[in-house]
Amino acid sequence: MSTCAILLCAGRGERLGADIPKAMVPLAGRPLFAWSLLALQASADIDAIVMVGQVFPLQHLVSASGISTHKIVAWIDGGSQRQHSVGRGLAAVPAEHDYVAVHDCARALVSAHVIARAVAAAHEHGAAIAAVPLADTLKQVDGTRIVGTPPRAGLWCAQTPQVFRRDWLSEAHQRAAADGTVATDDAALVEASGHAVHVAEGDAFNLKITTQGDLALAEALIAQRHGG
Repeated sequence: MSTCAILLCAGRGERLGADIPKAMVPLAGRPLFAWSLLALQASADIDAIVMVGQVFPLQHLVSASGISTHKIVAWIDGGSQRQHSVGRGLAAVPAEHDYVAVHDCARALVSAHVIARAVAAAHEHGAAIAAVPLADTLKQVDGTRIVGTPPRAGLWCAQTPQVFRRDWLSEAHQRAAADGTVATDDAALVEASGHAVHVAEGDAFNLKITTQGDLALAEALIAQRHGG
């Protein structure tokens, strides 16, 4: 079973307060997206990569960084929404790949173990996402007033990569395009198509970089990993 990754690099990064796309924001001496690209390149569980984002700037940064492109099989411009970007990337996945792993480059600290567990679970079940059990208590709020405290038992925080049988993911995106459904992740689309999606153990360090605080934390974690 062969797995192709779609690396999403099309986010605008408005909450990060950057004047360049989030994927290109510097992180520990490299563009943010480069950390995920390196992880996917090094993973024995990923056979090919489709890059989705602003093609020419991404290609220039990869070349300038000296990063190998041996697994990259396509460069695709992103869409106006995440879902559109995934759809464009999916259309560029070569036919020989049976599974597709969708990863947000904003999760720059993804580890080989998280990738391996998500891919293995998808190969077993057909669809799986990296996720971690919810640790915090949730509050439902109206304005500033708490109106409810949902039980957290059984609640997990979704991460990426999210890995699916290619035909399931294609079916889910076609269905969503036909009926105008928009979801915040691909798992929701695959679930809506009637397929069971399983969770694989994620990692608390596989955080999504959204704010300047997240960026600073990621810098510190990378420095710790590399003995800086």
